[in-house]
Amino acid sequence: MTEAAPRSGPSSSRVQISRRSNVAPFMALDVLANARRREAQGQDIIHLEIGEPGSPPPRAVREAAMAALDGRRIGYTEALGRPSLRERIARHYRDAYGLAVAPEHIVVTNGSSGGFLLAFLSLFDAGARVAIAAPGYPAYRNILEALGIETVTIEVSEATRFVVTPSMIEAVHAKTRLDGILLMSPANPSGTMMSAEALRDVCAACERLGVAFISDEVYHGLTYGQPARTALEFSSEVIVANSFSKYFCMTGWRIGWLVLPGHMVRTVERLQQNLAVSVGLLSQIGAEAVFDAQEDLQRVLSGYARNRAILLNELPDMGLGGFHPVDGAFYIYVDVSRLTDDSGHFCAKMLDEIGVAATPGLDFDRTRGRGAVRFSFAGPEGDIVEAMRRLKSWLR
Repeated sequence: MTEAAPRSGPSSSRVQISRRSNVAPFMALDVLANARRREAQGQDIIHLEIGEPGSPPPRAVREAAMAALDGRRIGYTEALGRPSLRERIARHYRDAYGLAVAPEHIVVTNGSSGGFLLAFLSLFDAGARVAIAAPGYPAYRNILEALGIETVTIEVSEATRFVVTPSMIEAVHAKTRLDGILLMSPANPSGTMMSAEALRDVCAACERLGVAFISDEVYHGLTYGQPARTALEFSSEVIVANSFSKYFCMTGWRIGWLVLPGHMVRTVERLQQNLAVSVGLLSQIGAEAVFDAQEDLQRVLSGYARNRAILLNELPDMGLGGFHPVDGAFYIYVDVSRLTDDSGHFCAKMLDEIGVAATPGLDFDRTRGRGAVRFSFAGPEGDIVEAMRRLKSWLR
């Protein structure tokens, strides 16, 4: 047999990497990877860094998936999702919001992340300008930049209770036209939620200006006072993204959904056909079953509420009382500027010295995040208590 000839050229040559792939890391996942390496080496780590429910999916989800594996063919489904699941999601909007949503306007996606890809590709060409809030979810900016879309940061502050207002959108749009805006309520990293009036006014402003509005509602169901309102109540042109990861405790199942204006559905369907074919059948079966597990899910929410109360009580006693209103989700975004101007170093030192993993604010705000840290309270109550004990001793 003749051996293949070696490639010509210098031995140091490498396949070139695309410029579009040069996006910032998702720091929360980098912290998680580091924390797990330390665990593997025997260090006792408490995880407050990752936005993942500490509870497993409800029993109904597991049983439905296991039953489906019993001799059943696990194959592709329709690109838009199983009709029964789309109908069940539509029923959810009727039950939770008193809102009639046509199943034909719903697309099942590979997590909300897959939904964002489909929405961005269907709405924006390279060079488009999309506004996002700061602090905000880092993957928004990173995905948009990978697609050649310019991101425009709108900094929120205490003056507007840390939410974006129509006047902010209008001011940015007046300088250079916006093609879209992407907002989350309840928000990550802060948990702050837009009121119904604020959400209605943003919907109206976007329609008036001709700006596409994507409403990220993945933390709906996780609120500690008034329930969250969906932007679908106020606009038929809004694009809503949601997920089974957070309230429904199905992060690893990688399944979410979009609600779209009717004229967008076929466009998104064509993209899904080519980018993913379909969402995993087992995940779709489990997602359909989870809607009937409300009692289990409300117990999980009660645990988050207890954890939230612990942090709201303990952090101010440590001099860490500067945080955004925690209306929903399972995070507290804390001002640590009196302690550090380098939140990355602060979090690395906290992990190294006391085994508490948290996410630097730089993940969420590239300018002001040097003085902030996000703590997740989605884990077990005992972990939250122990983390506060370690942190209090460390900060003395």
